[in-house]
Amino acid sequence: MTTNWAAFAAAEPELAGIVERRFGAFRHHVLATLRKDGSPRTSGVEVQFLLGELWCGMMPDSLKALDLRRDPRFALQANPGAGTDMGGGDVRISGRAVEVTDPAVKGAYVKEVEPPEPFHLFRTELAQVVRTTYIEDDQCLVVQVWKPGEPVRTLRRT
Repeated sequence: MTTNWAAFAAAEPELAGIVERRFGAFRHHVLATLRKDGSPRTSGVEVQFLLGELWCGMMPDSLKALDLRRDPRFALQANPGAGTDMGGGDVRISGRAVEVTDPAVKGAYVKEVEPPEPFHLFRTELAQVVRTTYIEDDQCLVVQVWKPGEPVRTLRRT
């Protein structure tokens, strides 16, 4: 089961806000895709939260775009930033990426983002959102896990 960003944000606005701020803190993030042979490929990617969707734009015929065309499964990790403080926690999203070819939809995206053209545009369908933080006072690792149709599950590890 998957859902779009707007549905996630409506269901879990607090976690969605944290995730957007983490991704908004830096321009480049890490995208994991699957190669033809099934092995993982990691690549840098820029993302946008726009029009109720989480978007990934890519250069024409980039290997990550070709991977997603062949197998839409992905994992996306927010840039942890400088040092080791992980301000806001470690944030990861997984799901499926759907290439957008509709000229009207791409046009709306171009109007807002002004990417270099030509480009591939993918809309994400979320299967899971995970945030991991560490609470020093409690010496506790806190993992928040969200899946479509379920409330956020919080796990604590000491």
